[in-house]
Amino acid sequence: MVYLFYRRRSQTATNNRLPKRLAFPFTLHSEFPPQREANLKLMSDTVLEQDSRRIQRYALALPTRVEVKVDKKFSWSEITRLEDISAFGAAFSLKRPVKRGRLLLISLPMPRQLRCYDYLEPQYRIWGLVRRCLALGTNPAAQIYAVGIAFVGKNPPQAYLDNPSKLYDITDREDGGLWQLREMEDNPDESDLPVYLRRHTRFAIPETLVIELLDENGDVAASEATVTEDLSLGGAAVFTSFSVEPGTFVRVKSERHDISIISIVRGKRTGQDGIVRLHIEFIDNFFPLEGIE
Repeated sequence: MVYLFYRRRSQTATNNRLPKRLAFPFTLHSEFPPQREANLKLMSDTVLEQDSRRIQRYALALPTRVEVKVDKKFSWSEITRLEDISAFGAAFSLKRPVKRGRLLLISLPMPRQLRCYDYLEPQYRIWGLVRRCLALGTNPAAQIYAVGIAFVGKNPPQAYLDNPSKLYDITDREDGGLWQLREMEDNPDESDLPVYLRRHTRFAIPETLVIELLDENGDVAASEATVTEDLSLGGAAVFTSFSVEPGTFVRVKSERHDISIISIVRGKRTGQDGIVRLHIEFIDNFFPLEGIE
């Protein structure tokens, strides 16, 4: 880019020197000589190329630790390897699902050229927002989930520290940096998103389940047979006689599907029929909905 400045000259001298139709009271001077202009253009092209490289995803199978906090009391972690990575996001596989919109923390020996901070640290710790989580394969006993995340920074928002179960969405990358967050609406309009990016659709179907209440040691404290009011891959509303509060852990069992899923109670309500419903989120597996979706 060439920057120009103007030097005032005598109106008479200028008019005497130029034909009348070209007379102009200013002369133009380049701030930089031609060689420096060429160097500036080269520098600008180099910056654009470096930014393009940071956006590009690289297939690096780096060992990565993934930490997920379900609530203030319960968290889990897993060691995996990356599928690919850029300065602004990564993809990897996990043995349990993570809900879209959830924040998680990853640690890895990330190349310094792709980092946004902590260039000299051996491990790069960065928070990411889950953008997709897809089940791979059809064997429930050995299910693998493909996860894609967008990097959001070195620290989570204060709202996450107050409530780790809160879900978020991304807005944009401010000044070409990391992604910015906003809290996700309870019922967002996702009609413009592809199916695999939408939150799980709930189906109003009765599915027979067994709900087991778990104590602090993970042992069964009580159990009951019930049916669902609605059901999705990642959660359900179930009728119950239990008096439990949000944050309680339960185990959901389905004899028909031969599956057991660790879950957490996210809410409860009493319907017009006077029966209590528990709203539960599945933690370590999706519910098999083949033939229903």
